[in-house]
Amino acid sequence: MKPRLIDGKSISAIIRDEVKAGVDKIVKEHNIVPGLAILLIGDDPASNIYVNNKLKAAKYVGMIAEDFRFPATISQKEVLNCVNRINQDNRFHGLIVQLPLPDQIDKNVITRSLDPYKDVDGLHPDNVGLLVQGKQRFIPATPAGIQQMLLRSGYDPEGMHVVVCGRSEIVGKPVAVLLMQPQLGGNATVTICHTKTVNLPEITRQADIIIAAIGKPNFIKADMIKEGSIVIDVGVNRVTDKIQKRGYSIVGDVDFESVSEKVEAISPVPGGVGPMTIAMLLQNTLRAATLSINS
Repeated sequence: MKPRLIDGKSISAIIRDEVKAGVDKIVKEHNIVPGLAILLIGDDPASNIYVNNKLKAAKYVGMIAEDFRFPATISQKEVLNCVNRINQDNRFHGLIVQLPLPDQIDKNVITRSLDPYKDVDGLHPDNVGLLVQGKQRFIPATPAGIQQMLLRSGYDPEGMHVVVCGRSEIVGKPVAVLLMQPQLGGNATVTICHTKTVNLPEITRQADIIIAAIGKPNFIKADMIKEGSIVIDVGVNRVTDKIQKRGYSIVGDVDFESVSEKVEAISPVPGGVGPMTIAMLLQNTLRAATLSINS
C-alpha cells in the first residue's frame, strides 16, 4: 500500500489564504498593512531563491515586502546599522536575516540586535526563552510548519514518541521544545538524536513520528524506522544527477523510495516542509503587525 503523502504545498496554500484574510482584516479595521523586511548578504544562489520566494509570498497575501541586499564583503557594523534602521521603521513589522552569513558576520550578534517584536524567525534569545516557557511570541517558522503539517493531516503528536534527528538552532531544538509543550499540537514524548548519538537506529525504530533534520542526503533508511510510522523530512540536499539538465537533484534526509514502503505517511522533498516554512513566516509577520496595535 502506498503511503499517504503529507503535502506541504497544499497545506501551505490554505495557510497563505488564511493569512491573506487576516491581512485584509487588519488593513480594514486598523489601517495597518503588515510589512516584512529581509536582509540578504552575499550572492548564494539558494539564499537568493529563498528570499525571492518569501517576497513573492508576502506580496501575494497583501503585505509590504522589501529586501535589503548587500555584498558578501559588508562589515558587521554596516549590517547592524541596517538592522537598527529597520527596527525603527514602522513600515516593517517583521525582519529576518537570511542565513547563512559570511564568516566576518557573527550570527549571534546580529540575532541579538533584532527587535524581539520584529523577530519573525523566532531566533532572538527573548523569543527562544518564551518558546521554552510555552509562552511563545513567535514560533520559528520551520518547527511551526512541521507542527501544522502534523495537525492538519490528522496526526496530533499528543502521546506519541517523536524522535528528532538533528539539534540545530532553527529546527531541531525548537521543534523538540514545541512538540513537548502541554498545548495543542504538543504533549509528545520527544527524543533528540545527533551526530554523537550511540546506536541511532535503535532509537529511531522506537519513533511514532520521525523528524529528519540532519542535513545528510538519504540518511534515514528503511531499517531505521518501524512499520506504520510518520516521517517528516526537513532536509534539502543537492546531489549530482547527470540525468537532470541542471546536473543535480534535490533530495531530503530520508531515503524516500525505501522508507515510503514502510510508513503510514511521509512528507516529500521538495513540496513538503519548504512551502510550510514560508507560510508560517507570513503568519508570524501578521502576528507581529497585530501585536503592534497596542504597543
